[in-house]
Amino acid sequence: MFDFLPTSSRYWLIALLILWAVLLFGGFILGPADASQRMPKWTRLASSAVLVLAAWSWFLLTRQNAANGFVLWLAIGMTFGFMGDLFMAGMMPGGRNVLGGMATFGLGHVAYIIGIWRFASQMGLTDGSARWGSLVVWWIIGAAAWYFVVYRGQQPTTLHYAALPYALLLASTAGMATGLAIQQGQFTWLAVGAALFLISDLILAAQLFNDLSFFLIGDVIWLTYGPGQMLIVYSAATAVALLQT
Repeated sequence: MFDFLPTSSRYWLIALLILWAVLLFGGFILGPADASQRMPKWTRLASSAVLVLAAWSWFLLTRQNAANGFVLWLAIGMTFGFMGDLFMAGMMPGGRNVLGGMATFGLGHVAYIIGIWRFASQMGLTDGSARWGSLVVWWIIGAAAWYFVVYRGQQPTTLHYAALPYALLLASTAGMATGLAIQQGQFTWLAVGAALFLISDLILAAQLFNDLSFFLIGDVIWLTYGPGQMLIVYSAATAVALLQT
């Protein structure tokens, strides 16, 4: 795994991946039983923090690689994602702030989109049908999901309306990643990661706006969100391997 990296760098990034998995899945397996969530807050947030460390490690360890710009945008996006986790967990001043979480997650996805767009252009993977076709399909999915999960049957508030551009933004990341994967199959896991992020957010939206509740819903949200973020961050490996100097 990551054979294109020096031994010490390879072991460090693998160690971070293992630590992330231990925190996320270990928190689920060993956490206290609860109707909605087994994972303790600290293991969830710690797993996300490890991905921030991994993202910036990828950036620092690949500074001589032509994919470093793409990796930088991934690191910025993951950093904003972690800030969103803190807002949603009530760890920022003022307690839990859903709008603050949406704003920071949104900025993270702007970074992901910029990174994917620029990297695809750098690689010459700019086929209009793949890029724009994927975006349109995911925009339709995002808009439909917003309508059925957030809007329908509700008395709309500012938060309900703010959820529409947010859903379309997340769908844009999935669309951009899908368009890249169609042209370069090695980025399939990046597309899967972006899709998992959107799925996680839709479950969370259903919980927030429609009082959706089922056994271990909180864990399902994190067991889609966490792996989604990990696949996005570690897609740096694919980009770096493709552009080895």
